[in-house]
Amino acid sequence: MASEELARKLERRLRREEAEEGSPLTAPLGAPAPEPPARPPTASADAELSAQLSRRLDINEGAARPRRCRVFNPYTEFPEFSRRLIKDLESMFKLYDAGQDGFIDLMELKLMMEKLGAPQTHLGLKSMIKEVDEDIDGKLSFREFLLIFHKAAAGELQEDSGLMALAKLSEIDVALEGVKGAKNFFEAKVQALSSGSKFEAELKAEQDERKREEEERRLRQAAFQELKANFST
Repeated sequence: MASEELARKLERRLRREEAEEGSPLTAPLGAPAPEPPARPPTASADAELSAQLSRRLDINEGAARPRRCRVFNPYTEFPEFSRRLIKDLESMFKLYDAGQDGFIDLMELKLMMEKLGAPQTHLGLKSMIKEVDEDIDGKLSFREFLLIFHKAAAGELQEDSGLMALAKLSEIDVALEGVKGAKNFFEAKVQALSSGSKFEAELKAEQDERKREEEERRLRQAAFQELKANFST
């Protein structure tokens, strides 16, 4: 008897607490428990949905920045540059990538501009990086480094900007390296020529050069073996 009275008191107390909290009443003892209410979406889910909707809106309005593939191929992304020019620019990039992490950071860019004879202020260096920093990480990747020369060739840089000084003062002779055959790199525009056939011709030339080197090495080895055999007889 006392246990039944205690159970009723507990049930009334639970009902009162649930009513104060605004939650649904508990089913009487012995009755099946009601299903819990649906949990509201978390803040992270709301943020993710909001980001997706914002990007979709930007895409529809043409304002979204294209997402780049993880695999970067400079020959296909910058077809206006010859293979030799890209390799020379890569050598220059690696020369100033003191940390050898695949990036040129603010201090490395500062050293580069000083060696090129065009030192920049701290704000000037940050402005240079910002102009081509597509992933907004505060440093230059090789793709962003090539973008400097692409913008210079296309006339998209201010004449007195730090990036234009970098492009002009680099020791790479673009007239000889070739940007679609342009006589002057800074007068060159991205000309609509057949980049595919040019790429194939350069690739074939490299393959022929490697074959010649291998043939010369084979002949030298054969001559050495013949000389060795003459001495052993």
